Amino acid sequence: MQDELQVLENTCTWDLVDLLAEKSLIGCKWVYKIKTQSDGFVEHYKARLVAKGFTQEYGINYEETFALVARLTSARSLLAIAVIRGLKLFQMDVKNAFLNGDLEEEVYMKPPLGLNHPPTQALFIHKTTRGMVLLLLYVDDMIIIGDDNAGVEQLKQSLSKKFKMKDLGVLSYFLGLEVTSSDDGYLLSQAKYAFNLVSKVELNDSKSVSTPLEPNVKLTPMDGSPLSNPTSYQQLVGSPVYLTMTRPDIAYAVHIISQFMATPHSTHYAIVLRIIRYVKETLFHGLHFSTTSSLVLHAYFDADWADDPSDRRFTIGYCLFLGNSLISWQSKKQTIPSHSNTEAEYRALGDTTSELLSLRWLLEDMGIPQPSSIDLYCDNQSVIQIAHNDVFHECRKHIEVDYHFIHHHVAKGTVCLIFISSTNQLADLLTKAPFPGRFQTLLSKLKLVQSQPP
Repeated sequence: MQDELQVLENTCTWDLVDLLAEKSLIGCKWVYKIKTQSDGFVEHYKARLVAKGFTQEYGINYEETFALVARLTSARSLLAIAVIRGLKLFQMDVKNAFLNGDLEEEVYMKPPLGLNHPPTQALFIHKTTRGMVLLLLYVDDMIIIGDDNAGVEQLKQSLSKKFKMKDLGVLSYFLGLEVTSSDDGYLLSQAKYAFNLVSKVELNDSKSVSTPLEPNVKLTPMDGSPLSNPTSYQQLVGSPVYLTMTRPDIAYAVHIISQFMATPHSTHYAIVLRIIRYVKETLFHGLHFSTTSSLVLHAYFDADWADDPSDRRFTIGYCLFLGNSLISWQSKKQTIPSHSNTEAEYRALGDTTSELLSLRWLLEDMGIPQPSSIDLYCDNQSVIQIAHNDVFHECRKHIEVDYHFIHHHVAKGTVCLIFISSTNQLADLLTKAPFPGRFQTLLSKLKLVQSQPP
């Protein structure tokens, strides 16, 4: 607490003034946190003094707030590039980052007892005569890599002169993500977070399951009886959502349970517990980034047409690879129904192409050139034919925007649509609940592997 007060004073966070009669006063409180490492070892005890902003009113006392954060897709891309090119990953942290900002508004806060006296992507690239240095920023946590070792050290020193920094050395733990290195690459996992989740709901001694969902399960809003305390469901679902940062195997299941946040029922709660029992079985699963992988993008996409029995909307899914490394994926229910399976998959193609182009531009900015045409794997021949068809028919005007966007990039040669059988469609895992055998096959192809317990 004393350290926090000292930092507040050093950064001139406030001025001690008399309260004017027409001004409102807000209180403050201490928030305490035990910071641990990935192995659970206590790193330090942290105290932060915060203003009770919840007593203010939006539009009167404050407007929108914003802080730069990086997409986790960018972090996974950096990891894949670093392991293939043999680059070291470093981590730094800005101490008391939010105290370095300038507050434009007037805020009157009651001083603490005993006191007598800023998600958009944030990836910064610096090119030197000897190479390139990349800095990935997530509020006050950052990852630094580069092929110019002198440039990396110079950046660290420059940051330390401007801010009070903490050099955390080689990257091992970032935003709850554990990074483990080995001879054949890196493993990105959340074993500690997964273990804490299982312990939180007291399922350590429960029977494990081999899949997060029963095969081909379909849920409706009215399944089971209403929960007496919906808040408990809402709080519990947040943890599996966070786990999907490294666990595409639960992405579809989590997207299902997230649809019932407003009025959860007993059946929905049972599904959440099943997902956690699956997490218990797969605590040490993580994404593998191989040293022998290439640096070429390719993607798979799929859709499950009219799969929701309550409103017949469809789910799309895609997974994007950098070589053999999975760096981006999504399982998402669409806001409106589609007229056919082809339309559903065509819309999935539109979303996948947008993400693919975004990653292509990011990688090229990072000095990772891509082929003139990037492969997109599809198991629907009609989708491929529509994308190549110069004649736009009246019966498909409900997908006109997607049509022109996709057709432009297909004609230009930016993307190349390749037909594959449904058996080889890796995005299946993100649009449906397969049987255990099929589920395990897809996991291995997504490079989701079991690590050794510490």
